[in-house]
Amino acid sequence: MLPTPAYDALTRTYDRLYRLGHLQALAGWDQAAKMPPKASDARAAALSEMAALLHRLRTDPALADAIARAEQEALSELQRANLREIRRDWQRANALPEALVQRRQLAASRCEHAWRTQRPANDWAGFLQNFREVVHVAREEAARLADDSGLTRYDALMERYEPGMTSASVDRLFGELRQWLPPLLDRVCARQASRPRLLQPVGPFAVEAQRRLCEQVMQLLGFDFGAGRLDVSAHPFCGGVPEDVRMTTRFTEDDFLGSLLGTVHETGHGCYEQNLPREWLGQPVAEARSMAVHESQSLSFEMQLGGHPGFVALLAPLLGAAFGAQPAFEADNLQRLMTRVEPGLIRVDADELSYPAHVMLRYEIERPLIEGQIEAEDIPALWDAKMLELLGLDTRGNYRDGPLQDVHWSEGGFGYFPCYSLGAMFAAQWFAAMRRELPELDARIGAGELAPVFDWLREHIWRQGCRWTTDELALRASGETLNPAHFKAHLEARYLG
Repeated sequence: MLPTPAYDALTRTYDRLYRLGHLQALAGWDQAAKMPPKASDARAAALSEMAALLHRLRTDPALADAIARAEQEALSELQRANLREIRRDWQRANALPEALVQRRQLAASRCEHAWRTQRPANDWAGFLQNFREVVHVAREEAARLADDSGLTRYDALMERYEPGMTSASVDRLFGELRQWLPPLLDRVCARQASRPRLLQPVGPFAVEAQRRLCEQVMQLLGFDFGAGRLDVSAHPFCGGVPEDVRMTTRFTEDDFLGSLLGTVHETGHGCYEQNLPREWLGQPVAEARSMAVHESQSLSFEMQLGGHPGFVALLAPLLGAAFGAQPAFEADNLQRLMTRVEPGLIRVDADELSYPAHVMLRYEIERPLIEGQIEAEDIPALWDAKMLELLGLDTRGNYRDGPLQDVHWSEGGFGYFPCYSLGAMFAAQWFAAMRRELPELDARIGAGELAPVFDWLREHIWRQGCRWTTDELALRASGETLNPAHFKAHLEARYLG
């Protein structure tokens, strides 16, 4: 085997970046889950300093020469894939000056920390004071990334999360959704309204009992508590690194399903991270392929598997043990409860059918916001109009359950939201491929066997990391690139029989 000194030097740099990124991730998790409020300014400064340090390492001029020399070396197919991802990371980093990276981290930390108290207080005016700077920094970042890549400003931000995806493609996919989703939603709501009365669970549901239940379900889904943990934050998330996954959920005593399904969702993210190729950890090729693929894992767990009668039958006795037996926990009623379609204000609590409307709403606001066509002050009126149009709901004056409900914008995560619906489409496509390969899949899930699902995902998605582009990964896993027809077919089969 020929020596590869330039490539080896790059891998050493990225091993170091990975280790420092581990600490950065833990500081971010602690900021959301454990940090005392008076530490906010100090933590924001510390995270800004870490962001600058990592940026400095990524933009070291020596890396450009190492990448050029490594491209001439005799590398394996996996090494070539890793080099491709290193080059992409280097190009993105070099498009942004260090001062802007620091400003972004500071603005996001301050805005997110204040958001935690502003949201429950319905304080949109207070939120705007920090949010304007987040938007200002995001626009500057988008402009620099666009100049470097030749993409539009919004596409340049979306490319960080979903390489190769453009707003033109999203417009086409969401345009199709807008055609068939509203009438399907109406048909399903009418069908469900004609069925016998649904039994509602009777609370309160003790938080500690909910926590134990969530941890039981995480174990059922294969989460390794030796390499991760569950905590509480204002907005559920999954962070950390594969060896140290940090998940959060949130609890309320009058509803256990929100925390349970949120935990199932985050467990999909966590299991993906824990099953990335360990022999390549520290290198970009061992990272998750994209955020749409990541969301396809969380939605494979929460929606595809979570709404399956076989999985619901596994949950039913756990609920009785956690909260005491009651008629609402009978498997048939629980199945109806977990697949109930009822448009609501909160995205993370939305049913499978109305969820895409929440994503389209956010996409249709954040894209013109980044492109400079609207300002932050315009968001509430646009939100109200689009919520009425898409879901028939009135949100006037309700900022808490309106534009303040998500953490993404306060953190500057513009370009992320489309990944949720792209992920739902991929999740339906993965299960369609599973059923072709394993015709007995539904019967096995019905018998309480979840291993076939995990085995398929591990082989086709988890262990592949960033070895392939998203299109190539989809082709190898399912025989085709992203095909939204599978999502429509899944919804029609589940909700119309």
